[in-house]
Amino acid sequence: MTARPCIPWPDKRLRTPAAPVEAITDEIRAIWTDMIDTMEAMPGVGLGAPQIGVMLCLAVVDASEKRGEAVRMANPEVLHASVKLRSHDEASPNLPGVWASIDRPRAVTVRFLNAEGEIEERDFVGLWATSVQHQIDHLNGRMYFDHLSKVKRDMLLRRAKKAR
Repeated sequence: MTARPCIPWPDKRLRTPAAPVEAITDEIRAIWTDMIDTMEAMPGVGLGAPQIGVMLCLAVVDASEKRGEAVRMANPEVLHASVKLRSHDEASPNLPGVWASIDRPRAVTVRFLNAEGEIEERDFVGLWATSVQHQIDHLNGRMYFDHLSKVKRDMLLRRAKKAR
């Protein structure tokens, strides 16, 4: 397949919740493959379909050291989140050149439709958990910087504008 271009912020699709996926089809599998190729080309540890302009609840995550272990998810939702938080620098190819340290639950349990079209529940910890939550934000029309205070968010967006 192929790496697709990421749409630039402030494209309104990045603020629009994605549509649920009804069934896993060959078309959905092809989109996932393109998403993995795009994620690897960045390089990144996850990608939500809206980031490439596909308005479906699809995400891929691969926080493995070796790579090649991408988890394909449709309609992911967090069922449980740990109380303990983990801070990690987050960024987005939709807004290149800037990043911010974001606190998120260290571990999450997520339910999603997997590549076989079955409902799966899986625990994610550490960078995997951070990336899954980041992608779910994208599917809900949110960006990582929405977790910042207004002052910090405005500073980040000004820095991004200068970086262009």
